[in-house]
Amino acid sequence: MRARVKATLATLNRRAALAHELPELETLLAELFRDARCGARTLARTLRQRKRRLAKETRHLEQLLARAQALRAAGARAVAGVDEAGMGPLAGPVVAAAVVLPERPHLRGLDDSKRLAPCTRARLAEAIRRQALGFCLAEVWPEEIDRMNIYRAGLEAMRRVVAGLFALAPRLAVDHVLVDARTIPGLAVPQTRLIHGDALDASIAAASILAKTHRDALMEAQEALHPGYGFAAHKGYATAQHLAALRRLGPCPIHRRSFAPVAAVAR
Repeated sequence: MRARVKATLATLNRRAALAHELPELETLLAELFRDARCGARTLARTLRQRKRRLAKETRHLEQLLARAQALRAAGARAVAGVDEAGMGPLAGPVVAAAVVLPERPHLRGLDDSKRLAPCTRARLAEAIRRQALGFCLAEVWPEEIDRMNIYRAGLEAMRRVVAGLFALAPRLAVDHVLVDARTIPGLAVPQTRLIHGDALDASIAAASILAKTHRDALMEAQEALHPGYGFAAHKGYATAQHLAALRRLGPCPIHRRSFAPVAAVAR
């Protein structure tokens, strides 16, 4: 009987570099468990850690998807998640996002945008845009924020984004909206307010990621239009760098003049 020819360690390492799904990892680990070479054992330990991490992420995603699954089981045709970014900064817009995810999205590491590293947010934002059945973004800029106050501006951004989603994708027939910590006025469909919703529901988490990455990109673009404030670094938040620039330069057109630190230095 011919002896089984072992794969080279270089081949095993190449396969491991491409194994990021549980079935692939389990197949490769089963092969490595039969391999007594030191390099194979080291690789197996690394892959076991990756498998545990991936299993944890998979369980977390299942939990995030549970609420929308329950709503669909109760008769909902499509469920949208809504969240906003940019309530606290001294400059720039409030941005809201609405996202409708498929029943089984492939979004490894999905979570509340505030918990994610920028590179992970960017990867997930691209994946969400690619996989979403529909999504929309809306902005409310400082002129409106100062006129209506920041709380109402956040609600207005959310109202606009849901209206935009309905207009952009009427075929989706969205008939339930999950909202992070707010109740959106004037919606024609039922909505559920979830405290810390971006940590509890996949579609709200996806909306939080799109809103955050879109707003960050807008603020990075403002760096060239309004140099000296450091918008690309702090995104308009009240950092020491930003406050020092405000005192030195005064407010620029995208500052929120109704916010006390801006009003205090307005000329």
